[in-house]
Amino acid sequence: MKKTLTLTMLALATMSWAQESAMVSSPDGKLTVEIRMEQGTPKYSVTYDSRQMVLPSSLGFVADIGDFTKGMTMKDTHASKVDKNYEMAQAKASQIHYQANQLDIDFQNSAGGVMTTTFLVSNNDVAFRYSIPRQKNDNPKCAEIKSEASAFRFPTLTTTFLCPQIGPMTGWERTKPSYEEEYTADAPMTKKSQFGLGYTFPCLFRIADEGWVLVGETGVSSAYCASRLSDYDATNGYTITYPEPGEFNGKGSQHANISLPGCTPWRTLTIGTTLKPIVETTIPYDVVDQLYKPTAPFKPGRYTWSWLLWQDNSINYDDQVKFIDLASAMGFEFCLVDNWWDKNIGRDRIAQLSQYAQSKGVRLMLWYNSNGAWNDAPQTPRDCMSTAYAREREMKWLKSIGVAGIKVDFFGSDKQETMQLYEDILCDANRYGLQVIFHGCTIPRGWERMYPNYVASEAALASENLYFTQHHCDKEGFELTMHPFSRNALGAFDWGGIIMNRRMSRDNNSRNYRRSSDTFEMATGIVLQTGMNCVAMQPNNLGELPQFELDFLRALPTTWDETRFVDGYPTRYAILARRHGTQWYVAGINGMTTPLTLTLDLPMFAGQTVSYYTDRPAAKTENAIPEAELRTLKVDKKGRAKVTLQPMGGIILK
Repeated sequence: MKKTLTLTMLALATMSWAQESAMVSSPDGKLTVEIRMEQGTPKYSVTYDSRQMVLPSSLGFVADIGDFTKGMTMKDTHASKVDKNYEMAQAKASQIHYQANQLDIDFQNSAGGVMTTTFLVSNNDVAFRYSIPRQKNDNPKCAEIKSEASAFRFPTLTTTFLCPQIGPMTGWERTKPSYEEEYTADAPMTKKSQFGLGYTFPCLFRIADEGWVLVGETGVSSAYCASRLSDYDATNGYTITYPEPGEFNGKGSQHANISLPGCTPWRTLTIGTTLKPIVETTIPYDVVDQLYKPTAPFKPGRYTWSWLLWQDNSINYDDQVKFIDLASAMGFEFCLVDNWWDKNIGRDRIAQLSQYAQSKGVRLMLWYNSNGAWNDAPQTPRDCMSTAYAREREMKWLKSIGVAGIKVDFFGSDKQETMQLYEDILCDANRYGLQVIFHGCTIPRGWERMYPNYVASEAALASENLYFTQHHCDKEGFELTMHPFSRNALGAFDWGGIIMNRRMSRDNNSRNYRRSSDTFEMATGIVLQTGMNCVAMQPNNLGELPQFELDFLRALPTTWDETRFVDGYPTRYAILARRHGTQWYVAGINGMTTPLTLTLDLPMFAGQTVSYYTDRPAAKTENAIPEAELRTLKVDKKGRAKVTLQPMGGIILK
């Protein structure tokens, strides 16, 4: 009897503890998430390898059907495992094996409303979201989510690598926000964002000397708005923040409206003691599913682009022929024809141009304005992507003339209505076998897997800014050594150009100076990942570049089977290894103004002599840059290789 009573008391004690806290760890046991009730508020914390990476941070949301942030009770938990394999065609890896431990936690608020928080914990990633059932008597069947309490609190000495959110309907022709602001690096959490509106995803944090955390979100579709992080608050840390009311020219809601039962998107954290998990993560794709099947085997590749340096004046038939011929001579698959083509070339001659391109083994991509009624950007074609009937007419015509895809620009909002527009463009384009690139836009959030004809997004201060100001030429190294650890870590990135002209002009002898070496530029084609890579060569480069540079660009892959972090530090330098089939490429870029000598660990090349693209030091003259050269390099039997990256220089080993 005494033994039975003791067991009963132990069971009751265990049940009481379970109602106050729960825990889930990664398959390897190093990453642990603890969920605990604190005075009616659910909070989670994260440790990695016994290091505190995320302090207790709030969970929950406020909706028109109830407040799920306070007065909460933990009712039940359900543990399970996830183990799946899937394939990706245009991402950092082609075969992905995702294993995670899952914990579903049922909560109830003081009014009897219920919701479930799901945590997925893999070896270096945490993803969580909220699921909301119909509450009583099979009602309500929809809900408006007004705000989230979801927070991210980090230890005191954490420093940040963040890009600020800018206000709605600002910037050139009222086209912002478009994720095109400048990063700050190594900043304290207490530093306020430039515009007082927090920070765009992804957000990178260095946890003192303990490690790194990358925060993002994935699984955003037409069923929800996109979000960002707030400014830092000493009590709550950073919290999920919804779009500003004025975005999208005031059209639509700043909140999320969902059907019930329904789910929020996944909030993600990638965590490690080094930057390796940050660079290699596949979490944006691991927790989402493909939303429709492709109607065609969408083809990755490389494209030429006249507009970057020749600008609007190049959008004429004869100049586009030059860039089609350039693509053909280099063996590139595509040529992008930018804005005003409908006015300057005309639809009949664009059909002829497409036919000419196909005769040269090249297919066209055509630019479009997303408008609509949400900014003042004047470029045409306008009003072709903003309604279903216009898209139907346009895309049917594009397919009939053999165009491969479209680049759609100027969105400027994270509202749910804008997410609907992205999805509508992608779904309609899929029906006509068209690939899609977005510019002037938000970041992708799992879209490479969700939408199989999605290629990439800009969503950063991209290459066009080198044409506009010398400041951005000077900052190219800073920006491009940031993106592998943040923007590009969570989504395909259309930077818009491996730039081989020394000057930002058609004549290659005027305007802004490029500060980077040719090797740096070629290495960006590997360091930065996208399924359709812009090689922003100019026709004059065919006669100016050394043969070894031309040969490298002709053979540059755009699909990768595996990605490995080798070395780097955000905004200073980045060295990555990527595998295409059986061929490994190791590429590095130095964003600093001093040389960098490193001993790299390259087991894939152990004992081999490899091709080594590097730079000689720059001449001691104004505006000189390091000169590229091709040598060989012996990697020792342990896979170690000593390399030097010149200031704003690069390396490639293959």
